[in-house]
Amino acid sequence: MHIDSFITYLKTERRYSSYTVKAYENDLLQFNSFSSQDDHEETSRQIRKWIIFMMENGLSPRSIRRKISSLGSYFNYLIKKGQLDTSPLSKVTIPKTGKRLPDFIPEISLDHLLDNIEFGDDLTGVRNKLIVEILYFTGMRRSELVKLRNSDVNSNEMTIKVNGKGGRQRMIPVGQAFSQTLRDYKLKKEFEFGIGLPEDPFFVTGKNKCLYPELVYRVVRKYLQLVSPGPGRSPHILRHSFATHMLNHGADLNAIKELLGHASLAATQVYTHNSFEKLKKIYKQAHPRA
Repeated sequence: MHIDSFITYLKTERRYSSYTVKAYENDLLQFNSFSSQDDHEETSRQIRKWIIFMMENGLSPRSIRRKISSLGSYFNYLIKKGQLDTSPLSKVTIPKTGKRLPDFIPEISLDHLLDNIEFGDDLTGVRNKLIVEILYFTGMRRSELVKLRNSDVNSNEMTIKVNGKGGRQRMIPVGQAFSQTLRDYKLKKEFEFGIGLPEDPFFVTGKNKCLYPELVYRVVRKYLQLVSPGPGRSPHILRHSFATHMLNHGADLNAIKELLGHASLAATQVYTHNSFEKLKKIYKQAHPRA
């Protein structure tokens, strides 16, 4: 497999984020490494063997389907370029996965975190609190947060311009909930490093370098573990919490779609399942014959 041109295509034509491109590249390289054990075997047979190998090594059907999806995109690219007639996946049965509802943090837990947990009043502490607040109050992705520039955050109009997937931009209005943290962070950053240029990174490290995704993950996990112990306490769970809590408080599904930057309503509708589960729980608790 020669995937260099495909990776370039994802970056330049599809304009995928660097993290999405890296995920595609890793999946394809993993299959390439596995299939190289027998280069002469039919590709569809190699894929079936790879699926079995991943299942035997404990990968979930969801993870396997994602990796196979990467292969499918690559084969479709080759078909589009005239380098392949049909996709080898047409002969492969892919493991089914159950519908998994997005996990989220209860409102009371996030209230306790933001109102009662001490983050510290130095630049790092204020920055860390603002990271958690912005992810929860806007629903933006981790990749979108690290790409924020000074000019994207308008503290006077209380809006944040987000550069999302596929080069799509959206403007998110924010309330006064984290205005104090926002002001504190900007003042401390300017005191420490001076007034930056509009195109400079909004979130920075202690050395005034652009924040990187792994640091965001560590910050979020550290503080979420204080109020909601367990695995999977990643930045994305704050995005799920944002959408679920908005819906539970009566927000229109189309409005949530726009705020999340979803391309279609179908991607947003999964959060209605969480609300329905909440209704079922309330019904069982409240109805005398439930």
